[in-house]
Amino acid sequence: MARILFGKTLLSLSIAAVVSACSPQPAVKTPAAADNTNQIANLSVSNPSNFARHQQTLLLPFSDLGVSAEQAQALVALAGDTAVASQLIDHSGDGTKDTLLLQFELTAAEHKPLRIVNDRARFNDQQLPKRTQAEISHKVGGQWQDAKYIGGQFQNVTELTPPPQYTDHSEWIRYEGPGIESDKVGYRIYLDWRNGFDVFGNKTGAPVLQQVGLDGYKSYHAMADWGMDLLKVGKSLGAGGFGYWDGDKVQLVSSVSGHSAKVIENGALYSALQIQYKDWQIAGKTTQLTANLSMTAGSRLVHTRLSLSEPLDNIAIGLVKLPNTTLLQGKQDIPGHSWTYLATWGEQTLTGGNDKLGMAILFKHSAKKTITSDDNSHVAVLTPSGSALEYYFLSAWDGEPGGIQTEAEFVAYLQQTVEQLTLTPRLRLKTTLSEQQKAQPLTAEVALDWSERLAASEMSRQTPFYAYGGWDYERQRPSKWEYTTGLQLQAYDDLLKLRPNPKWQQVLSEVIDSFITADGDIRTYKLSNYNIDSLNSGNMLLREYQRNPKPQYKQALDLLRKQLTEHPRTAEGAFWHKKIYPHQLWLDGVYMGMPFLANYTKTFEQGHAFDEVVKEFSISRAKLRDPNTGLYYHAWDEARAQAWADKDTGLASQFWGRGLGWLAMALVDVLEIIPEQQTELRQPLLDMSAELADALVKVQDHDTGTWYQILDKPQAAGNYLESSASSMFTYFFAKGVNNGYLPPRYKATAIKAYQGLVDEFILLHPDNSVSLVNTCQVAGLGFGRDGSYEYYMSEPVFRNDAKANGPFIMAGVQIAKLLATN
Repeated sequence: MARILFGKTLLSLSIAAVVSACSPQPAVKTPAAADNTNQIANLSVSNPSNFARHQQTLLLPFSDLGVSAEQAQALVALAGDTAVASQLIDHSGDGTKDTLLLQFELTAAEHKPLRIVNDRARFNDQQLPKRTQAEISHKVGGQWQDAKYIGGQFQNVTELTPPPQYTDHSEWIRYEGPGIESDKVGYRIYLDWRNGFDVFGNKTGAPVLQQVGLDGYKSYHAMADWGMDLLKVGKSLGAGGFGYWDGDKVQLVSSVSGHSAKVIENGALYSALQIQYKDWQIAGKTTQLTANLSMTAGSRLVHTRLSLSEPLDNIAIGLVKLPNTTLLQGKQDIPGHSWTYLATWGEQTLTGGNDKLGMAILFKHSAKKTITSDDNSHVAVLTPSGSALEYYFLSAWDGEPGGIQTEAEFVAYLQQTVEQLTLTPRLRLKTTLSEQQKAQPLTAEVALDWSERLAASEMSRQTPFYAYGGWDYERQRPSKWEYTTGLQLQAYDDLLKLRPNPKWQQVLSEVIDSFITADGDIRTYKLSNYNIDSLNSGNMLLREYQRNPKPQYKQALDLLRKQLTEHPRTAEGAFWHKKIYPHQLWLDGVYMGMPFLANYTKTFEQGHAFDEVVKEFSISRAKLRDPNTGLYYHAWDEARAQAWADKDTGLASQFWGRGLGWLAMALVDVLEIIPEQQTELRQPLLDMSAELADALVKVQDHDTGTWYQILDKPQAAGNYLESSASSMFTYFFAKGVNNGYLPPRYKATAIKAYQGLVDEFILLHPDNSVSLVNTCQVAGLGFGRDGSYEYYMSEPVFRNDAKANGPFIMAGVQIAKLLATN
């Protein structure tokens, strides 16, 4: 891995030069909505839910808007001619403003157009009521007597590091720690060994922390005009605190050498705190823990982002365990990226009455290790993503203005909340910076430029770290031998045939080589898993072997071939997708396995397995193709046993874009491998290609030339133009025409699709790097994934994902070849 890191260091020095050298330098193209030089971007925001989203918050990084921090100081969003509530914030917590925060109303399934401008006069005119607050206040003018502070008066500060003698009940920090609140509810975080999270009930509908505890440490435990401290925290995690699960109980963040707290933001719409826990001694490690906590106006939620200098195997989050409460748990049979909750409801306040309080922690299902409890807390034990963990906590008191009154209302609120976290608003962003550089006519060189620019950006962001021992930033886990690595590397390899770059070629070789042992084994690969996805990187290994025929490479290739020899199959001979997905044929698997099998058998077996390759396509057509539309369903279950499978046909219910994209790429890739003289073998693939091309044109978006996540439902709530499928189909059409698999009339289809890829999905940043946006991060079936339309909408919409980057780069190469034939 050291070689890879060193290679990346060298490469990073040349990234800016490479990007700059291949950057188009067109005349300025003025966006349609812009009539002045202050235009920054046009934005369309779509509500993916069939219910209204009140006070929807949206974060737009300055880098996405194409402006520097200095250029962004007067950014304003307009709906028509009306300014949208906004705030410039430091979202990263590093002391520099980096993001434009917007807040607005969205009706059910609404598409809202917005315009971002740099207008200082209009910015200065925004007079927003203060609806959030972050506060740290401690006494000055008194003196310490042992561990208690005597006398003095409170003074607000933006940063605070307590002295060594400070502990609980020292009466030095007002309400014993930093506070954060919205106009709904407030929280305090004990800045001592307890690290408990407490709740301030708010009766006013406006921030109240500035008046809490000014007259002493007991006053907020009695009802006041503003509200009161609602919770008995004790030794628990309180209202959403965190610690470590030792197998029996939560270990609080207690054994530390000190704390520091800082107000990051204290604004009208957004406030944030950062707390540093120094030298936390836990699980045999010493780690530096940073907690970033933020709230937005109109919301009860605290967004909590934890980072560790030394990773831990778990973080425990939870709620105080109190009598007279009901424990509530969100859905568990759901996809891993979906959010869920653990909550309590009941008479759990200190008011002395029969008022009700609901509390909840919200987390991604994939992070959950277990739900448990100890004597003090209800606990969700979570697995961090490397050294980071993200979650939310909230409280809902029936005494707040318009507060939630019943358990049923609280559950309905939680269900809508997790949907809003899971189904993020759909965005189409067109920035002035991006539009300027997209204005030039499309030529072969321009297409290669875009492929090279994305490749250069990814060489800096991710590609070298796909090596064994590296980190997969997309999946937030150690790098493995998997299909995404091979896909991205093959895209580079295609590009380098037209735009040679020895440094990049060296990185590709080092990444592949890092997985192959001296005796021909493949690190992180396990044949007995019978996972057909694992074969795709074999294509890149074969290319590397042809350049550098090391014996261990051949042994590794033979190992992958052995998998296909033993791989379980359906009754008619189609490969199962994985051993853990028995009797199932997926479109994805056709791409993962068949180009490799075709490549291997051509290179080492004189093509003896070509008939097996073609058979896989033929069975896929027979089982998965819908005769009415010509589209293919995502998967088929021969056993009809899966919850997602139709009990009569065994078919999944949706035409998923990327699933069909995998098949489309597999067709043209395999046709390139099987020799032209083997006409009988090739004809079924040529027929499938012609059928598929006709079907895809019918569902191609007329305006943009791209395709939707679910191909046949463009108007359904939440559906969006998706970059990986669109890139794959562009590659299919361009390569099909280039190689004569498709008639020349599809050249126009390919060019329109490619122009749409660039226009819709390429986003330029001020440092001249580019991103590819609006990619479905992952989609599958089973294990909580029910295959419904709603499921495909629930998967995260991502950027710079290898499953889109690779096909985009490949598509650019094929378009360049197509245009070069003029």
